[in-house]
Amino acid sequence: MTNTPATAPTNRNAELAAGLARVRTRIADACAAAGRDPGEVTMIAVTKTYPASDVVALIGLGATEVGENRDQEAAAKAAEVAAAGVTPRWHFIGQLQRNKAKSVVRYADVVHSVDSVRLARALDRAAGAERDRPLDVLLQVSIDGAVGRGGALPGSADPDAGLDPLAEVVAGVDGLRLTGLMAVAPLGWEPDRAFARLAEVAAGFRVQHPQATLLSAGMSGDLEPAVRYGATHVRVGSALLGMRPTLR
Repeated sequence: MTNTPATAPTNRNAELAAGLARVRTRIADACAAAGRDPGEVTMIAVTKTYPASDVVALIGLGATEVGENRDQEAAAKAAEVAAAGVTPRWHFIGQLQRNKAKSVVRYADVVHSVDSVRLARALDRAAGAERDRPLDVLLQVSIDGAVGRGGALPGSADPDAGLDPLAEVVAGVDGLRLTGLMAVAPLGWEPDRAFARLAEVAAGFRVQHPQATLLSAGMSGDLEPAVRYGATHVRVGSALLGMRPTLR
């Protein structure tokens, strides 16, 4: 993480304001096409590789939700943003190793990528020790069933990786609050096909877990079909902040 001060120059503010306006227009247009209220869809600004100053500027422009996918970067950035007196709602959206659970629960308000019972139990233990309120979690769904890409398996009875067994564990512990599902369109799948499948899974899931109403789906390149199929949260990076700096 860079040591850039948590204030953005005026020209960067203008760039971010323009990006935010474009994304908000896309979401509003997608909602209009789907017959949905734009207020039903929340934009998460995915700020991985971008400095804390961009987060501070975005919150000043009216954004409220920020997403990160690597704990080492996110923990330091959240601390820098907090030191600047800014308090966004932090979403951890990347694949998460169990040994990072204690760190993540200290700053994240929501974790989108819970995909195994072992991870859920690690987060529950960490949340009980580090927080005074439950951690909101979404269960990551594997749309194509591919092993190694992350995501719990719908229809599987596997006690560690099946979606239903995982949901029962999360719903039954004190440190976590089950709020919905998350997915990423698999490589090689058309977004409409992927998000139609996710919507089907979500509809069945809510029969058993009616409180799990959130659906995190769609990114810069496919937010429109995600909204069409019921996404309540879209995770937007490059369309909002520009092309990412090269990772080192």
